[in-house]
Amino acid sequence: METTRSEPAQPLDGLPARLPIGPQEVAQALKTLGAYKRGKANLERRVVEDERWYQLRHWDVVGRQSDSYRPQPTSAWLFNAILNKHADAMDNFPQINVLAREPSDEADAKMLSAILPVILERGGFEEKYAAGWWEKLKHGTAVYAPLWNSALENGLGDIEVGLVDLLNIFWEPGITDIQKSRNLFVVDLVDNDLLLADYPQLDGLLGNGPGFDMAGYVYDDTVDLSGKTAVIDWYYKVRRKGGRTVLHYAKLCAGQLLFASENDPALAQRGWYDHGEYPFVFDTLFPEKGTPVGFGYVALCKDPQLYIDKLSQIMLENAMMSGKKRFFIGGNTGVNEKEFLDWAAPLVHVEGANNLDDAHIREIQTTPLDGVFLQVLQMKIDEMKETANNRDVSQGSAGAGVTAAAAITALQEAGNKSSRDMIAGSYRAYARLDYLIIELIRQFYSQSRSFRILGPGALRGQFAEYSNASLVDQVVGEDSAGNPLVRRPVFDIKLQTQKRNPVSQAGQNELGQALYAAGFFQPDRAYEALTALEVMDFEGKERVARAIRERAGLGETARG
Repeated sequence: METTRSEPAQPLDGLPARLPIGPQEVAQALKTLGAYKRGKANLERRVVEDERWYQLRHWDVVGRQSDSYRPQPTSAWLFNAILNKHADAMDNFPQINVLAREPSDEADAKMLSAILPVILERGGFEEKYAAGWWEKLKHGTAVYAPLWNSALENGLGDIEVGLVDLLNIFWEPGITDIQKSRNLFVVDLVDNDLLLADYPQLDGLLGNGPGFDMAGYVYDDTVDLSGKTAVIDWYYKVRRKGGRTVLHYAKLCAGQLLFASENDPALAQRGWYDHGEYPFVFDTLFPEKGTPVGFGYVALCKDPQLYIDKLSQIMLENAMMSGKKRFFIGGNTGVNEKEFLDWAAPLVHVEGANNLDDAHIREIQTTPLDGVFLQVLQMKIDEMKETANNRDVSQGSAGAGVTAAAAITALQEAGNKSSRDMIAGSYRAYARLDYLIIELIRQFYSQSRSFRILGPGALRGQFAEYSNASLVDQVVGEDSAGNPLVRRPVFDIKLQTQKRNPVSQAGQNELGQALYAAGFFQPDRAYEALTALEVMDFEGKERVARAIRERAGLGETARG
């Protein structure tokens, strides 16, 4: 619970200069956006190049030779490392558990734990989570945007979590925490006819191109941008007297202001979202100083990948040279070169029998590469595996003689420390995302909504009604000066892993069989079993302990 004194609405600092948002403020915002874009130019180049490496088209990045005879192999060691890490992430999809800080909020915590997965599933979040992990592994950062979409649910509105491309979002250069950026911009391309349908005032202002120099990927398709225009979502924070900060939002296009929350009397003091935070969560893989984004596996492993392919190029080139015979021919041999080069011709004519000797025609001998080149190639492959922490055991190869599911799981878990660390980082970002979603529920769920509960628990499959009635601020008394004291329910979020790995499931099954064989489920041995469980740690331990107590007729607090 948070208890604060409610304070009357204060005018915004510099109110006369900031309201309304007009042409001068729009021009300054566009100027700021240009500075932010220049500040992330290096990142944009890296992201575009990283995408080419991921597509196995890195020869286009490093410089493809024009010589057609030279092989240009594209092995997928880097891609395989990314693929394996992505599989680890999806095997450990998070499960939300909302915890109350006060007993009076326990019922809301249970309901939020039940309905948050429903809200996310309605918006197809699992697909976006998977796409976000591809972005995180390739480029180092996934950006999620929990927003309120008033058009959903037949106009009732609902929460929608989007995935923002790193090329389309701009922040203040030099900051590490995105919430400390003075402004935040998101740029998207929209068809001109759709813009004119929604904003007729743009007629005659839309040109034959985006109107904003956006970085773009190298596509296989031909992308025509002539009928699109850049629409800019501008988020900025305004500090109120007393230290409070409100978030405002404006929409710009073709240099024109389409909407500004600060110009709306109902939102001028309140802001766009009550939580006052930028509605974006950055999930970073390998962090860097002075920026909210990081770098991914492409930046980490592209150097060994490059030399693996360069060594393979040399070896393949040598094999091609050795497999194709070539000859030195003297100027007076009298050999018909056209017939000699035609392997389908059974006869090759030579003028003069004396010309048929080794002195006039001699095969060009190609020296095969030494075995050390193969050793160096294997060293670079091993370097790639070690750098990416993508060893054979991580991909299911546990070595000869290891067949038990529990043993394979133990080896995989021992070799997946880096994957667990990355997943823990995504869980922290996911928790921040859930906090913002709860705040959106607090602000917008003024009408009761129906949910069919998903996931484990006693409520699974049941229907429930929920609104923000018990989440909004509640007056609980007055202070000595007569000012009302306001209580706001606050929650903690704990994330658990939804294990989807069949090998892990088999390991859990073997553990259950081992517990049964050890007599854990015999009622007369309940105290010994509960004592043993106290020092054990495995997923589902509490369910096992509860089942043992129920079989033995013991209370919830019974222990050995």
